[in-house]
Amino acid sequence: MKPMKSLPLLLFPALLLALSCSSQRGERTREAPDPDRLAAQLDVLETELQAAGFPRSLTAEGELHAVPAGDWTSGFYAGTLWYMYEYTGDEKWKERALRYTLDLEEEQYNTGDHDMGFRMYCSYGNALRLTGEEAHIPVLLQSARSLITRYDSTVGCIRSWDFTRGTWQYPVIIDNMMNLELLFWASEQSGDPRFRDIALHHARTTLANHFRPDYSSVHVVDYDSLTGAVRQKNTHQGYADGSAWARGQSWGLYGYTMAYRCTGEEAFLVQAEHIAGYLLGRLPEDEVPYWDYDAPGIPDEPRDVSAAAILASALYELSTFSENGPTYLRRADGIMESLERTYASAPGENRGFLLGHSVGSKPENGEVDMPIVYADYYYLEAILRRKNLSE
Repeated sequence: MKPMKSLPLLLFPALLLALSCSSQRGERTREAPDPDRLAAQLDVLETELQAAGFPRSLTAEGELHAVPAGDWTSGFYAGTLWYMYEYTGDEKWKERALRYTLDLEEEQYNTGDHDMGFRMYCSYGNALRLTGEEAHIPVLLQSARSLITRYDSTVGCIRSWDFTRGTWQYPVIIDNMMNLELLFWASEQSGDPRFRDIALHHARTTLANHFRPDYSSVHVVDYDSLTGAVRQKNTHQGYADGSAWARGQSWGLYGYTMAYRCTGEEAFLVQAEHIAGYLLGRLPEDEVPYWDYDAPGIPDEPRDVSAAAILASALYELSTFSENGPTYLRRADGIMESLERTYASAPGENRGFLLGHSVGSKPENGEVDMPIVYADYYYLEAILRRKNLSE
């Protein structure tokens, strides 16, 4: 089989140019967070977990909320542990990461939603990247085959959810962009063009229909399942149908930056730069967004640290492709400094999660102002991307 395509933490062709521009403009090098501090916190989380599933968040009472393998967030903990292995080189993290990765093996056959990339590429994908263990390849390929069962050629998108909220026919959410990396990898690994073609169709259809003239994104686009026409545009986790739900905006930026890396399609880079311009123009002073950029109670609304961590990671990657790289680098550094200064958990706090103050779904009062596992995952990814840019 072909070797695995590089995952996003490896250096990119434009990196030397970006570093050169950064040096010419006098950009300083950020000091990487102390790995011992991060390790101590994750040791607390492992003790709290006690092999009771996969950590997701905390309950309203402050107890650890663990979930089964079928939950959409189940792959992030294994991915976080793989990143700690990469950051520290300590075999302890490799052993722990592998245990939680293998516990997801049966999910390769899950066709019930679009979240296969989150579950399987964050876990098995990082496992393959860091160990080269070829036994992980068939699991990832089957995961990709499961994901494309949800594709409809009339719509041109992978269906996100099977629930309809009473009105939806074929809902597609902006989050779904994040699962395309699995398909791009599967096509290169297997030589089967179907995976790439489906990912491209999904990315192009989403670009055409999810974005407003200001490059903010709606959360849900509902398509007519017979004609492929857009029926309605809604939110499910944001403030309003016309608002800019913060995590969704970060998903969009990350998704189109990744899509450009995987395809070289210029329209995806242009879109990513437009999204970045919109977001960087709307961040509050401390660079950590409120849960929705249009939430009515700002500045008394909850922040969403997960949206900030995803945004920082995306900006670090985008900085390697764009003439605006030094700006993206500087703004990502500002976000990370704010997270580390204000939003990071104190030692032993938050049952061992690295960051607090994320928001899952405020309309449903779910995980509001809580630590959430995917915030930790993208925070560590951002730390590693910044470290690679500095080396």
